[in-house]
Amino acid sequence: MLGLQRFAGSFVTQLYRRAGYSSSARAAGIPLAPTGGQSDAVEPEARTPAVDAAAKKPRGNMVAAAFESLKNDGPRDESKNQASSKIDERIINAKTVNGLLTITENNNAFSRKHALRIVSILAEWSTMDRVKISEFENDTRFLRICRMLGRTVPKSNGGNNKAIGENGTVKRISGFRTDDLNTVLGVAGDDEAAKLVASISLPQMVKVMSTLAQRKRRSTPLLRSLAFNISSASESLDLKQAADVLYAMSTLNFQDSVLGAKVCADVQSALPKNVEKSAVVGSIITSLGILRYRDLDILESLTQWLLKNSEICRPQDLSAYFLTSALLNFKSAQLEEVSKKLVKSIVREDFTKQSEWLNFVWALTMLGVVEHSHLASVLSADFLETLKKDKAGVTATSKMRLLNLNSYAQLIATDYKGPLLPTDSPVYQVPMAHPKAKQVLVNGMLDALKSLLPASNHLETAVDTKMGFLIDALCHFDANKNPLPLDKEIPNAIRQGGADGHRFP
Repeated sequence: MLGLQRFAGSFVTQLYRRAGYSSSARAAGIPLAPTGGQSDAVEPEARTPAVDAAAKKPRGNMVAAAFESLKNDGPRDESKNQASSKIDERIINAKTVNGLLTITENNNAFSRKHALRIVSILAEWSTMDRVKISEFENDTRFLRICRMLGRTVPKSNGGNNKAIGENGTVKRISGFRTDDLNTVLGVAGDDEAAKLVASISLPQMVKVMSTLAQRKRRSTPLLRSLAFNISSASESLDLKQAADVLYAMSTLNFQDSVLGAKVCADVQSALPKNVEKSAVVGSIITSLGILRYRDLDILESLTQWLLKNSEICRPQDLSAYFLTSALLNFKSAQLEEVSKKLVKSIVREDFTKQSEWLNFVWALTMLGVVEHSHLASVLSADFLETLKKDKAGVTATSKMRLLNLNSYAQLIATDYKGPLLPTDSPVYQVPMAHPKAKQVLVNGMLDALKSLLPASNHLETAVDTKMGFLIDALCHFDANKNPLPLDKEIPNAIRQGGADGHRFP
């Protein structure tokens, strides 16, 4: 399906190439001005992509009008809106080329949006062999549509459907104007918008994807088309663009392994050239954690960059690195150097929220580089009271992480003499349940175990350990590895086995 969408989008450009006219091209870019804020990787708050300083300058009315078509506020001119709706209806109901092109005649309400919809339909009909290009390529009404789109189009080359340059290569029509990006985002029907993506440039694809994230608009057909075309582009993404794409993917919870591989490869290429901007690196790291995207090569490259440029790194960027590493169970080959150089550069006063400090200590614990002073700072009697003063309060995630740290201090930390959670602490009162995606994985594992065990009383599920996690499956075996029933006490040589389902995308 993606291939058909890309072909149809490419065919749109061929329609313009066939038109025999010349007009001046207009090109306008809209720099999105996001910032490089961070958030907790498990309970992400609203984040915005990293930004260059130059992009923060106001751009007047152009920025205000950039994505006006997404706002769908009440119509300012009711009669004009009604006329536009009638045109949309006529386009939908048109069954022939002449029926489509007739709509352009003596119609003051006809707009660029309508022009692109007609071209999209003509492209689809042509790919289905429903019509031939020769039927309308020289039609004055079709030429009017081309002029409305403001393109510089090379002359048609005989009977060919492609304009050929002097070196024999196919000429590419100049990219969409600002208004065309509005149309991609505001066109009625996600499938139609997806067909237009192949005709815009790579930077414009990134802008469209960023805007979808800002508007919280999760259009699956449009996102898949963007992912396919960005992944297929020979042009490399710069760090800012890569951060914006990953931000959009994490905000919209859009997983695409091919796009992820493309972005990570481009980040690795561009990373060594960045010697002064840590915000964009922090944004990339945070997005990888939210996406649970475990690519060892990119994580190792990011580790090396942080070690080399630690002096310019903000505390939140370093904290994001540790939290993402913990969530992805990633331990760098340079973990000892990371512990000496990066861990010690972060102190509690660097965090405005107590939950952020808790997340940092938890991440260090999962990586095995936590110090006793870190554990004592979050297991002390007054920390829970301080945590309650945070805006979010004591969340279920915070409780589970405190239980993780408490059990680590009791069972694993060597010679730990600091405070522990009291047995009557409200932290123990936390609902334990899996997210939907993990529950599907756990159910598959349980089905496999049930097929191996003789009866249901040989298996216990969802065992609460009071350590901040569940044991998904618990069973007992004798010395000969034979399963034993859990509802009977057998004193001799019982071995316990526990299983936990886990995966990374």
